[in-house]
Amino acid sequence: MMRYFNPRCRLAFATILMLLDLLAGCSLAPPYTPPQMALPASYKGTGPFALANPQAQLAQGDWWNMFGDEQLNHLEASLNAANPNLQAAEETYTQARDIVGEARSQSFPQLSAQAYGSKNRQSEHRLFRAAGAGPSEEGSLGYGAALSWEPDFWGEIRNRTNYAKANAQATAAMVASARLSLEIELANDYMALRGLDSEHAVYRKTLAYYSEALKITKLRFAGKIAAGLDVERAQNQLSSAQAADTDIQAQRGVLEHAIAVLAGENPSTFSLPAEGLASLAIPRIPVGIPSALLQRRPDIAQSERQMAAENAAIGVARAAFYPNIQLSANAGFQDDAFGGLASLPNSLWSIGASAALPLFEGGLRRAEEQQSKSAFTQAADNYRATVLQAFREVEDQLLLTNSLVSENTQQQDALRAALKVQDLALRLYTNGLDNYLSVTVAQVAALSAELATVQVQTRQLQAAAGLIGAVGGGWSTADLPTSKQTIPFNPVAFHHAPGDVREPN
Repeated sequence: MMRYFNPRCRLAFATILMLLDLLAGCSLAPPYTPPQMALPASYKGTGPFALANPQAQLAQGDWWNMFGDEQLNHLEASLNAANPNLQAAEETYTQARDIVGEARSQSFPQLSAQAYGSKNRQSEHRLFRAAGAGPSEEGSLGYGAALSWEPDFWGEIRNRTNYAKANAQATAAMVASARLSLEIELANDYMALRGLDSEHAVYRKTLAYYSEALKITKLRFAGKIAAGLDVERAQNQLSSAQAADTDIQAQRGVLEHAIAVLAGENPSTFSLPAEGLASLAIPRIPVGIPSALLQRRPDIAQSERQMAAENAAIGVARAAFYPNIQLSANAGFQDDAFGGLASLPNSLWSIGASAALPLFEGGLRRAEEQQSKSAFTQAADNYRATVLQAFREVEDQLLLTNSLVSENTQQQDALRAALKVQDLALRLYTNGLDNYLSVTVAQVAALSAELATVQVQTRQLQAAAGLIGAVGGGWSTADLPTSKQTIPFNPVAFHHAPGDVREPN
């Protein structure tokens, strides 16, 4: 219909459209750039778990395969498939995406349909009723549609949507962090359980040795070449070792229950066969360079996305200082019977626009803006704290892996010496060249050395798992959903995309 406009009207209309387009592209959020931090060129703690290539990174995928234990692989797979805490965390991401859909919906026109019918009667003696004023009883039928739209002149809706998108990305990183934490916890529990199995094997060997020593003391006592004190000392050693072994079995049972829950199984029907540490290999772990850690840790990505969300919130707060403009339209038909509901003379319509500008609200808008700026600064502080904590964890695990390698070598030397002393002390006692107190001391030292050796090996495996967790477990920011992927569905689609919603069991 524009051909009927005069040139001035066309120019004015085009100018208005250009102005609306410019305003619609306006955003009052500050420009956002990811934070920059001064990072070292290399880690202070370098050791046997870092490959020679400083650019090497832990490969993506199932990191637990590096330990070469099929049972651990099966348990970790069960955790990812059935752990209820992990599944609950994943639902938070589904909900965060739906919040994106809710925020984004406000950028579209809102269309609704309505239909109504009523039968109405007025009093014959109502106030100011004129004689012959018409019927007192009449029906009313109607239907129509309503359209409303809030032009996003100041970017409030876009910034609300951007806030929701960044928050959804932060939630996805939180889920990845929770998954990695559970995986590391399961690996630690599994390694601790295998360590207890190895300790149990040590006790079984020790109990056999102690039983043999007790027989020797009894024979010597029967031959009146040893005192009864020797028998009691030997019995005490044997009984104490039996009690300690019973405690080991109790600890193992508790760990087995914890592993069952992590794997999403019922502890009452779950069991793991006894097997020592021999099935677990200590892997070589590439830690990469410090600057890459920012892209490998999901908790760092979560903090960064929370900063981006708070930056968008500043734009929302600033938009509140400007007019809120809404456009609306209504159209329909109304009659007192069905027959005339579709006739043009019974049509009705209205078109309107409204604008509201805050003039004085006692500092409300200013307070909201300052609050949003403070929230952004707080998010930046949290980001810096998260990065520092991440570097601390990497350095801690590198220090542990270095120390435990040396400690294991030293402990092996101590074990060999203690076993030699134990055998020598028992031979001297058997030949009547020493008393049983020396045997007792040697036995205690040998058992302690064997248990300490197993415990160091267990800690080595756990430190390796901890280092894997500290460098991100093979995760990277490339695994984060893009801004577009946080949109849950197409607003004109009336069905869920596959995998959008997990139905409750």
